[in-house]
Amino acid sequence: MRPASTIARDALALGGRMVRAGTTTEAIDNEIHKYIISQGAYPSCLNYMGFPKSVCTSVNNVIAHGIPDTRELIAGDIINIDVTVYKDGFHGDTSAMFGVGKVDSLGVKLMDATRESLELAIDMCGPGVPISRIGETIESFVGPLGYSISAQLTGHGVGRSFHQNPLIYHHANEEPGEMLPGMAFTIEPILCQGVPDGIQWPDGWTIVTEDGGRSAQFEHTIVITETGVDVLTA
Repeated sequence: MRPASTIARDALALGGRMVRAGTTTEAIDNEIHKYIISQGAYPSCLNYMGFPKSVCTSVNNVIAHGIPDTRELIAGDIINIDVTVYKDGFHGDTSAMFGVGKVDSLGVKLMDATRESLELAIDMCGPGVPISRIGETIESFVGPLGYSISAQLTGHGVGRSFHQNPLIYHHANEEPGEMLPGMAFTIEPILCQGVPDGIQWPDGWTIVTEDGGRSAQFEHTIVITETGVDVLTA
């Protein structure tokens, strides 16, 4: 899985460097697509259940699965770029937030909190740890900050399949199971400034917040080792 994850990481960084006012999300998608193909890999999102592009680009109040298009980014936007790569029979999945020009303080705080919630969740992972501890850790951190957590979308097992068990919930839950050496999955919390409920657009993919509040997401693919955790997309 490491080659796929490394390409995904580098493709995400490429996309992040393109984020500026006037750039379209379609242009970002095109460049990431070309880079992934140049590495002898394939963008996992392209044609996955009919998804029409190589990456997801979710701007401002888009919770997830935004389809790259000709809309130009404007100063103050926040954007999540989500990249998954298939290489040598395995997938690697990662995403991050980027600010367009100067972002207001509330937007910056939202992105920072989301990143930190992911980092805290990764830090507590290891063999024998209950999988439900991920959601407990994130919720205990996020609650006092006043953000809500999207429960519509989860992390997931990843490897030979793009999405597989276990499901990784980012809110407090009582799901059974514990982490075992060799287990690979994503952690990808989505925090919202307002309500966490999402509405799907008629395109069948784009999910936006019900109240128009902004959301943010960060994601890594990790694998549990005998002694802890290895972040493959770091």
